[in-house]
Amino acid sequence: MGTVLAVLEQRDGTLKKVSYEVLSAARQIAEKTGDVVHAVVLGPPETDVTGLGAYGADNVTLVGDGRLELYQAGLYAGALVESVNAAGSTAILLAATALGKDLAPRIVARLGSALASDVIGLDYDNGIIAVRPVYSGKAIAKVKLSGAAPVVSVRPNAFAPLSDSRAGEVTQVALGEGIVARSETVQVKEPATATLDVAEASVIVSGGRGLKEPENFKLIEDLVAAFGGDAAVGASRAVVDAGWRSHAEQVGQTGKTVSPKLYIAVGISGAIQHIAGMRTAKVIVAINRDKDAPIFKIADYGIVGDLFEVVPKLAEEIAKIKQS
Repeated sequence: MGTVLAVLEQRDGTLKKVSYEVLSAARQIAEKTGDVVHAVVLGPPETDVTGLGAYGADNVTLVGDGRLELYQAGLYAGALVESVNAAGSTAILLAATALGKDLAPRIVARLGSALASDVIGLDYDNGIIAVRPVYSGKAIAKVKLSGAAPVVSVRPNAFAPLSDSRAGEVTQVALGEGIVARSETVQVKEPATATLDVAEASVIVSGGRGLKEPENFKLIEDLVAAFGGDAAVGASRAVVDAGWRSHAEQVGQTGKTVSPKLYIAVGISGAIQHIAGMRTAKVIVAINRDKDAPIFKIADYGIVGDLFEVVPKLAEEIAKIKQS
């Protein structure tokens, strides 16, 4: 019996939402291989890793060290390779977040294994089969990974967290003495106003140049507020380049790739670079006054109309539903 290693992310000693999705993906593979799911968390000793058995973890290892509170590339990679060698892993899964995208190739380089990134589906047939978008999302590829301990980074919101009832026994270990880093992260500067990361939001409302000026993003913010705490504001590259919104909100090929349950594109024409970042959303709604806008070709629902009339009414109706 082997091990499917699920690498979970923490921030300020609390696991991120995407970590439970990684566990779900690991459990999906383990059910087909007969392996156990071993969750690994790197963080300060006080990181809360209880209750992970309810999400599919057979056992949990917390590599507890104050130096791991912030992401340290060398320390993280070294500690995970040590965990892989100890567990005899069938596969290593982690999230395709900013941290995961930096960490995954470092692990692969040290192990000499295969990598599939930004995966939206998984299967097993004498090897891990990863499903991932290619060519800016215009096609879906199935990739079979060979060799020992392949690494898979899964797209946030692509796997729903499971409900399970396993022991999830926790063991805390120290960071190996021989693990060193050539660089150190000393600070992470948070934005002045903390907002939900678009990569983790279940609902995203994105605005484009159709809003005409940055002040009109208040319409987008009001609609996001109507949905509640699991919604986030997104933006097209055009408005980010114009300085209207932060790059952290940019959705697209040069921004963030998202897979929310609901994606609402407001005043966005639908350039291929933007579509590449959001076309795997479960439901896509487009609001644009141009009936020939490319965004309508991929939208599940389209509203041809003046966004300055449509969005306030939509926010009002969503608020009523939430309050009922």
